[in-house]
Order: sequence, then structure tokens, then C-alpha cells
Amino acid sequence: MARPLRIEFPGALYHVTSRGNARGLIFLDDVDRKEFLWRLGGVVREHRWLCHAYCLMTNHFHLLVETPEANLSRGMRRLNGGYSQHFNRRHERVGHLLQGRFNGILVEHDSHLLELARYVVLNPVRAGMAVAPEDYRWSSLRATLGLAPTPPWLPTGALLGRFGSRARYLEFVREGVGRDSPWAGLRGTVLGSEAFVEGLGGRLNASAGEAEFSRSERLVHREPLEAHFPPEIARARPVRNDRIRTLVGSGRYTAAEIGRHLGLHYSTVSRILASSSPRTHAG
Repeated sequence: MARPLRIEFPGALYHVTSRGNARGLIFLDDVDRKEFLWRLGGVVREHRWLCHAYCLMTNHFHLLVETPEANLSRGMRRLNGGYSQHFNRRHERVGHLLQGRFNGILVEHDSHLLELARYVVLNPVRAGMAVAPEDYRWSSLRATLGLAPTPPWLPTGALLGRFGSRARYLEFVREGVGRDSPWAGLRGTVLGSEAFVEGLGGRLNASAGEAEFSRSERLVHREPLEAHFPPEIARARPVRNDRIRTLVGSGRYTAAEIGRHLGLHYSTVSRILASSSPRTHAG
């Protein structure tokens, strides 16, 4: 069976989901969830996405992302691939963590942004994991409402600007409980009006041959290493080592500068980079 074509173009908005293989769990604890959000933040910055909303469940996640560049597939490969490798290393498992490719629904921006942002953060309520959506720790809603620190990669203006206040936005989100699914207008992998679908024209896979950003462009947008290695990460050797591999692999940091920051000899960093799996223990 042929895989559906990806529709990618500058300024596109997507509802993205990825699910665990065979409905398996993809987040076993808060360490996994924090690691995923750290990696999501890195992908958002590197690929210049706008992540309007997210929600981490137990065996899947939801994202609402806008791509100023036509690079959704490239970013999701980095996110899902990097997190899967981390998960397998940390939990000493093998095999596929995620069920095939991610699912990406192209969304008409003006008419569906707010509805989909609400849908994403209401998932824990629909699943019985929270009574009120603002109580759930692992969605973007608390940060959007100012109830938790807002990650630098999570813009809130596009949502809050439509309501004038956080209280009004929360009221809008709560009003979505029990309402019909927003997917009634879904046309294959597109959610929008007939005019929107017809206007897509020849945009199918328009960015397939687009070149990667140069290293100099990526360096402009990188954060200081202190943001990637807070004390609790620097002390936790397996997680620290995994993060070193990820950052060097992104091309935005060198092994030498990471070694200097962490006080590690270059040969030590080289050994970390050469290791791709945890040590096995006898017995």
C-alpha cells in the first residue's frame, strides 16, 4: 500500500501525532517526558517552527506546528528518531518505539488554528487523565495560561491575541469539553474548506529537494550550553552522554566546546560519541 504524500510548503500548519508501536507506551516517567520536550524545543529552534500547542499522553503525543520553511518531515525525523534512540538506550530495549511514520494533517490556518489548539490540550480530559485541562502538567496549556514557565520555543501570541486575556482563552478551551470532534471536515490528510484544498494545487512535496540550512545559519539560533546541561543533567551520566551525542549530531555544537563546558577531556567526549548503546552487564 502506497504511503500518503506529504504536503509541505512555507507557512503550512499541521496537527501531528505519533503513536507507540503496537500501542505501547512511549513515556514511562517524567524523565522521558522532559527529554522529549527538550528535543522538541531543539527541533523547533533548528527548523524555525512555530509550535502553538503540544500534549504528551502515555502512548502518543500531539503537536500543532506551523512551518515557515517547508521542512515538517525533516524535523519529525530528527525528533522521532532522536527520542526513540534515547528511549531505547535509557530503558535498555531494542526495536521500534513508534508505529511507522508520524501522522501529519495539514490544517487551514485561519479557520482551524484555535479549534485544533483547543483539541490538542483537551486530550487528557477526554482520556480521563485530568478533570480540568489546566491541571494536566504535560500539555502546553499551563504555560500558555501563565501557570507554568513558558519555554522560549512556545509562542503564545497567536492564541492569546485572539482573546485579549488568558482567562478568556481558558474559557474557550473549557467550552470545548463534550463538543463534536473538529475532524468532521477532514479530506484525506487535509482539514479545511473546499477552497483551501483546491488552492493547494501543485504543492505536493514541494520541498523534497530543499537544501539543509548551512551550519552558520544554525549557529545563529542555538542556545548557550548551560541551557542544555543544567546541573541535574550534567550529573546524570547516561542522560548527559545521550545529550552530548544529540547536540554534536545536530551540527550546532562541536565536541571540543561541549568538552570544555563540561570539563571533559576531548578523548572522553570522543568515546561518548563512539558509543551508541548502554553497556551490558554480566549475569
